Amino acid sequence: MALQLTLVLGLSLAVGIVAFLQRNQPETYADPVEHFKYGSIGADSQGDANDPQGGGVPYAIWRVLPSVFYDKLPKRPGVGYERFGFVYETPTSPRPIGTSIRQNPIPLLGLNCATCHVGTIRDTPNGPSRPILGMPSHQLDVQGYLRFLLEVGQDERFNPDTLLAAIHADDPSFSFGEDLLFRYVVIPRTKQALISRAIAYSWMDTRPHFLPGRVDTFNPYKQRLETRLGPASGFNMATDATVGTVALPSLWNQRPREGMQLHWDGNNDSVDERNKSAALGGGATEASLDLGSLARVHDFIATLQPPPYPRDRINADLARQGEQVWYAECASCHAFDGKYVGQVTPINEIGTDRSRLDSFTPLLASRMSEFGKGRSWQFSHFRKTDGYANMPLDGVWLRAPYLHNGSVPTLRDLLNTPEQRPSAFYTGYDLYDYENVGLVTSGAEAERFGQLYETSVQGNGNYGHLYGTNLSAAEKDALLEYLKTL
Repeated sequence: MALQLTLVLGLSLAVGIVAFLQRNQPETYADPVEHFKYGSIGADSQGDANDPQGGGVPYAIWRVLPSVFYDKLPKRPGVGYERFGFVYETPTSPRPIGTSIRQNPIPLLGLNCATCHVGTIRDTPNGPSRPILGMPSHQLDVQGYLRFLLEVGQDERFNPDTLLAAIHADDPSFSFGEDLLFRYVVIPRTKQALISRAIAYSWMDTRPHFLPGRVDTFNPYKQRLETRLGPASGFNMATDATVGTVALPSLWNQRPREGMQLHWDGNNDSVDERNKSAALGGGATEASLDLGSLARVHDFIATLQPPPYPRDRINADLARQGEQVWYAECASCHAFDGKYVGQVTPINEIGTDRSRLDSFTPLLASRMSEFGKGRSWQFSHFRKTDGYANMPLDGVWLRAPYLHNGSVPTLRDLLNTPEQRPSAFYTGYDLYDYENVGLVTSGAEAERFGQLYETSVQGNGNYGHLYGTNLSAAEKDALLEYLKTL
């Protein structure tokens, strides 16, 4: 009888352990808004043999990193991850917008679409910041956050004794069993994973810092292909000198964008494929990509609308005059029904910084079909182009700074010649500039919240896009007033 009981208990324990190890359950949200803000896209997962760079970080560890490694946080205002520009809805919110949790098998935290597509603005220096869904996260230093994770993984303080002391202080209910699991498995494995990722992402060390609100979209794909295929990939990130840094885009009105040439260089005309490639860029692996969750995001952003510019700040008569300028100078490329909207303007014509265009090489375009191979969603729409795409300008008042690389602070600056545009400014501050239609980028507070953008740096050029620069001052004022209404 005792033997039978022992066998039953042993079998039950084994079944329980197997069930625990196979657990793969994300937090779910019925409300589509909450799902967009906190739902999983698959980045809250472990890596796999084919792609070891799963973006999930053990949640218990993630929570205490800012206190253990306080000295490694940026010197921006805010508490903990706020210093990178993450947005918390309330002071007591357990985690910021743009993060998700998945039991895999322990709680892992990852990023989602809202990480890069929920921006903030404030009306006065001392006023509250308000998050806006679908707005580019101009305040978020994505690379700063990634570097923080990679650096702490190499720090001697990233050890079981130090981290578990902080975890128990943060969560007194943390159990003895969890303690053992973290001490002997989770913490050592997480440290090793971060060290491995630091090596994989060493290509960033030879390029300019991304700066808030920007990311290098496709060089990480070269690195993943090199890791997977070796020399046969054709990529060598140790010698690749391309800079592909771009400003984060908005996510409004995606349904009418279907079939347009998407991404800044127009290298893909499928909204669905664009979404999946962004999810992989955000930390999901091909195996962990949450297709059902992404489908919900696809449906949500299909009709998501930008908030209107404050009506009491619009001069209606001047805006009506500006509408005529818009249709004469801008609409053919930037209205939803424009003749050239969603098409690529050749680089020799638009004349803007070509670094991002050159970073997406013909070889990479041909290799993008490696992603999803053998799956229902294998990439098939990527193409090499010769310029940058003409985007619809819905919600343009909230899409500063402007041009594909975020090199022009305001719309008023964009209507000036390159010589008249600011050559250096601070980016990452969310005080809105209602006079010039953009964000405040100079002054003590902009310097305190932001980082210095210099247009002389590779990939940061503010030249080109001369459309509208020859308008009279009165015409420019009228056009700016109309652009507020889009």
